[in-house]
Amino acid sequence: MPDILSQSVQYLKSVGPKRSESFAKIGINTIRDLLMYFPSRYLDRSTILNSVKVLQHIREGYEGEVTIIGEVVSRDLIRYGKKQIFKLRLKDGSGFFECVWFQGIKYFKDIFNPGDYYAISAKPVLTKYGHLQFVHPDFDRLAEKESKDFLHTGKIIPFYRVPKELRTANLGDFSLRRIINFAVENYSGNMPETLPEDLIQAKGLPDINSTIQNLHFPSGTDLLETAWRRIKFEELFYFECMVALRKSFLKKKGNGIAFKVRSEPLKKFLASIPFSLTASQLKVLSEIRKDLESDRPMNRLLQGDVGSGKTIVALIGIFIAISNGYQAILMSPTEILADQHYKRITGMLEPFGMKVGLLIGGQSRSERKKLLQQIKSGEVNLIIGTHALIEENVEYDNPGLVVIDEQHRFGVVQRSRLIRKGIQPDVLVMTATPIPRTLSMTLYGDLDVSIIDQMPLNRRPVKTYLRGEKKLNDVYDFIIDKSRAGYQTFMVYPLVDESEKLELKAAETYYNELKQNHLQELKIGLIHGRMNWRQKEKVMSEFAEKKYDVLVSTTVIEVGIDVPDANIIVINDAHRFGLSQLHQLRGRVGRSDKQAYCILITKDDLAVKTGQFSFNFDYLSPEQIERNKSIIRLNAMISNSSGFNLAEVDMKLRGTGDIFGTKQSGLPEFRYANIVSDFDLLVSARETAFEIINDDPTLDRDKNSVIKKNLRENFSSNILLSQIA
Repeated sequence: MPDILSQSVQYLKSVGPKRSESFAKIGINTIRDLLMYFPSRYLDRSTILNSVKVLQHIREGYEGEVTIIGEVVSRDLIRYGKKQIFKLRLKDGSGFFECVWFQGIKYFKDIFNPGDYYAISAKPVLTKYGHLQFVHPDFDRLAEKESKDFLHTGKIIPFYRVPKELRTANLGDFSLRRIINFAVENYSGNMPETLPEDLIQAKGLPDINSTIQNLHFPSGTDLLETAWRRIKFEELFYFECMVALRKSFLKKKGNGIAFKVRSEPLKKFLASIPFSLTASQLKVLSEIRKDLESDRPMNRLLQGDVGSGKTIVALIGIFIAISNGYQAILMSPTEILADQHYKRITGMLEPFGMKVGLLIGGQSRSERKKLLQQIKSGEVNLIIGTHALIEENVEYDNPGLVVIDEQHRFGVVQRSRLIRKGIQPDVLVMTATPIPRTLSMTLYGDLDVSIIDQMPLNRRPVKTYLRGEKKLNDVYDFIIDKSRAGYQTFMVYPLVDESEKLELKAAETYYNELKQNHLQELKIGLIHGRMNWRQKEKVMSEFAEKKYDVLVSTTVIEVGIDVPDANIIVINDAHRFGLSQLHQLRGRVGRSDKQAYCILITKDDLAVKTGQFSFNFDYLSPEQIERNKSIIRLNAMISNSSGFNLAEVDMKLRGTGDIFGTKQSGLPEFRYANIVSDFDLLVSARETAFEIINDDPTLDRDKNSVIKKNLRENFSSNILLSQIA
């Protein structure tokens, strides 16, 4: 029997071949696709006011937005010298009101016609003549019947995203509603159930047919909320099923390496470390050691704030692997950080007869060829590098442990290439970018997680200050004064443009200005993205050797650079940086027992507003959050030293798609659920998915056949990628 839902949308009433091409451009090819194209918002009768009520609100001092429905009465183009104003006059059952536009007039004057009905949303004002007016309002066109039905029966009207691809095919708001209404009435009953019946009942969810009907044309707000709960739960549930399946798959693969921990060499190595490990580091080390001793491959995420000592913990794991006769691999996000790791780790491992190699781009052909032979023969025990480690011509002897630093910077597929070069190595992924619990559960729920939540005992929290540009001379005086006490300073400027030429020009301009004017008595160095890694390393070495008092930099210093006496960082135009980036930059200072300072420079008015602004996400509307993002970021930096607290703020500001570079190949973007606001649903979906997969890892039981079928049909590409660390 043919699947009617797989038929092209062109066969639907009012669509046809031409319009179906436009639908295809936004990913709607079949009737099923159209049924799953849900509204972006709704017009609810309970939120609508008439013109008399709006006037009353204004007189009572109400300053928020309102929604009002009216019929277009007239439109006028008014000229004031060279300027034009477009004025629209509308009426509802209780009076008249007007809308005005000062920009985009050419567009607006052609879309409104007398007799058309519109829902108008904006902040109302009273003109000096006492007229009710809306300036540059949002608006949605309604059919006359829709308007009357809505006002008399209390229906909820759905509004869909109508991108330009549909508008060019003469598809507007109510023509799209009419087409979707026809599809829902005639075909939604054919949608097969996508969740097991017992799960639907246990969670109190509606079936798929009533879910689709109520998401498109709800007969009440309660039914609408329940329908959204069902569709969000389903999306989160299937993602968590993939996470659970992958964890189950890794547990079953018992062909990992059971490393033996040899006490004497390890004690000597620990004694050679010039500081004591914190209790938190020791706890994490114990967790990693158990994984290494197990014959199941380790798959662990190591989180820790900037400067918490993750690398030394990973290095102890590397020491254990090499002591067992295996190679270890350490993959870094940048060449300069890889080179820094190489220099520091070589000095720690070579006394124990362990050879370290560095594999990065920009090495000479002969140098690279020799190293590749040493890696293949097993002569090199630890290979440190960047993306060069995953190139096809790199062959390893017997890799037993892979450590990936700042792993969110690598895509899923890139990581897989490295891991699959070994038979089944243990994998430790590290990040200094704290991941909120919600994001960690969603993206890394299949990894065992270790957290270093304690800083080294001699570290003092970095003092963070916000200053307007007018205070820059005071900041320069502070830098000069502190340089006499041995302090060094990072002076960071944002990328003005992605263009390397413009980056170079901007960096050199700032460098010359400081050298010739504000900081002429100090020694100043320059580092920027256009330098190759050898040039960057030379500058950083000279900075560490105190050949410079101040290092002018773009964001190339963001990750991993460690100069103990650099205890001042000035971040210019701080409002242009993301919160995670600001915290990473702040982490470049405070790496000794000296008091460190982070000074955020911003526009004078923004500095004043930030000082006056106190935020609580529970009391801010989405519009207020959007409008005050820069202020919230700067405020959070001043009041928080914990990267985990900042990560929660960052996720609420930016959402989860872009945060920490998690828009990675192989990871789905959630269409319906929001893992911040839908956290309770996420927890429920996760618990349910893991319970089902733990009980039936192959999903062979009859009651789970729906889950197995849905995973195969809709998530097969993700399941393939889910075998990757």
